[in-house]
Amino acid sequence: MGRIVDARGLSCPQPVILTKKAMDESKGGDITTIVDNTTALENVTKLAGSKGYEFQVENRSGDYYISMSKAAETASEETISVQEDVAILVTSNLFGQGDAELGRVLMNSFAYTLTQMASKVKHIIFMNSGVFLTTEGSEIAAHLAALENSGVEILSCGTCLDFYGLKDKLVVGKVTNMYTAMEILTAAAKSINL
Repeated sequence: MGRIVDARGLSCPQPVILTKKAMDESKGGDITTIVDNTTALENVTKLAGSKGYEFQVENRSGDYYISMSKAAETASEETISVQEDVAILVTSNLFGQGDAELGRVLMNSFAYTLTQMASKVKHIIFMNSGVFLTTEGSEIAAHLAALENSGVEILSCGTCLDFYGLKDKLVVGKVTNMYTAMEILTAAAKSINL
């Protein structure tokens, strides 16, 4: 019997992250992930397909058992941890537009997910109200610190910190300026704007 991942009761993206970790650790071995909602079911099956796993789903009293096995032709592939030349620009303390509470939840989920990915970005730059995420009281400061410890450069706009009265409250990363931020963003192979 392969590895079991019980992800019932866990919110997004936990079922996917736990399944991805199991895939990495099992090196192509069989995995069964158990989830209790259709969103998690869809997300885990998408992951399985994208990673070359064949899967079957069984509904047992509202719990979905996703049995996955690596397709024969891809079973010997190895996951390589790479730091990509990617820069992320965060211009708000919320993820997206719409409900503020949902925006906070999504930003926390986004930051946590970045810590769990094998490939890391090189730089995360915080501008405008995004600097609230790198200062005292930030819900994601621990995630950002973990990213910084893994080699990701965390930068906050000095003008923005001054504007919001947060310069002495920076808890993760370093202060930067617009010129340096633009150099990083334009030199990166890919940039993502939040």
